[in-house]
Amino acid sequence: MENIALKTETQDALLTLADVRAAAERIAGQVVRTPTLYSKTLSAITGAEIWLKFENLQFTAAYKERGALNALLQLDEEQRARGVIAASAGNHAQGLSYHGTRLGVPVTIVMPKTTPTVKIMQTEAVGGNVVLEGETFDEAYAHARSMERQLGLTFVHPFDDPQVAAGQGTVALEMLEDVPELEALVIPIGGGGLLTGMGTAARALKPSIGLVGVQASLFPSMYAKLKHLEVPCGGDTLAEGIAVKEPGSFTSAVLGQIVDDVVLVGEPALESAVALLLQIEKTVVEGAGAAGLAALMTHKKRFAGRKIGLVLTGGNIDTRLLANVLLRDLARSGRLGRLRITLQDRPGALFKVVEEFNRYQVNILEVWHQRIFTSLPAKGLTAEIECEARDREQIDLLVAGLRGKGYDVEQVELG
Repeated sequence: MENIALKTETQDALLTLADVRAAAERIAGQVVRTPTLYSKTLSAITGAEIWLKFENLQFTAAYKERGALNALLQLDEEQRARGVIAASAGNHAQGLSYHGTRLGVPVTIVMPKTTPTVKIMQTEAVGGNVVLEGETFDEAYAHARSMERQLGLTFVHPFDDPQVAAGQGTVALEMLEDVPELEALVIPIGGGGLLTGMGTAARALKPSIGLVGVQASLFPSMYAKLKHLEVPCGGDTLAEGIAVKEPGSFTSAVLGQIVDDVVLVGEPALESAVALLLQIEKTVVEGAGAAGLAALMTHKKRFAGRKIGLVLTGGNIDTRLLANVLLRDLARSGRLGRLRITLQDRPGALFKVVEEFNRYQVNILEVWHQRIFTSLPAKGLTAEIECEARDREQIDLLVAGLRGKGYDVEQVELG
């Protein structure tokens, strides 16, 4: 994979270590100083030495609090009295609303009308005034900028703002204080605010450190911008927190100077990473928050044997979606299976099939019969059986046994 060449020409720094350190002093005691912990099991799985920064333990379950608070603390009295506004349907909305309310600063959040109710409720629960406008984020953003001008509010951008990026950079200060021997940071990129702040601080403290950004394959906006490519951008990704079609101009300028590379990860890797973090670390992480681990699983050779810092950026994932992710992971691992079996429509046909499941000790979860919408003869039917086993080998043995009895069996696979 082509690396991004670092710029070496001398120019005024867009963000400095001093900015990040000042942010750290400003927000100290007002956000959680989250732990950085070694993961023995994930290290064994990936071949790298993995250190996890648990930003999902913040009060609003995401690192976004840091940048939002740093920006709020630099408002003058008139700006505080008038209030702030942002366009966001995610973690920035909650972080800004929580700290704004705590500091007595009115906060307005413009969200698209299509925003899930749970996100609206979570933002309102921490004090934000939610305005629903437009069908897309772009329309909500345009309305927020219009309200900013009309009402004299201060706009707080979710990522394309030096004050916000400086606040996010405090994550790197804490990580390198806890684990100074880290050799690389692998950080999710949406608009680029987190890696801009973290990368600035880390590069200044440890010039040799590797800085690698991660984007979902469906939303490779920063990847394309820094590599000067034109690639499609859009779709339904599990990592909606980094699903940004247009990265920030400020963040792009900084990352063009300091980042070593940006890599892409697919949806199966993101799903697997979310499931692994819950199963192994017993921690709930949203899709974007699991992107760093997904990158290490996707590009194992690149990171093997190195001390890698990952940030679990947030834990705000819908519970139903999380359930789907976990069940899909069980299916991919072979613990769950679905078999499509052709039978004759006669008494005892299904009973004989069930006997085979019992013989191989595979548990039946659900059964569906299909007689009408099928290309089989009128006396034929298709039975789909969802089942649970110890592992893939046990289901494979069952399938072989059924075929040995003359059954036409197809395993339904996930994409």
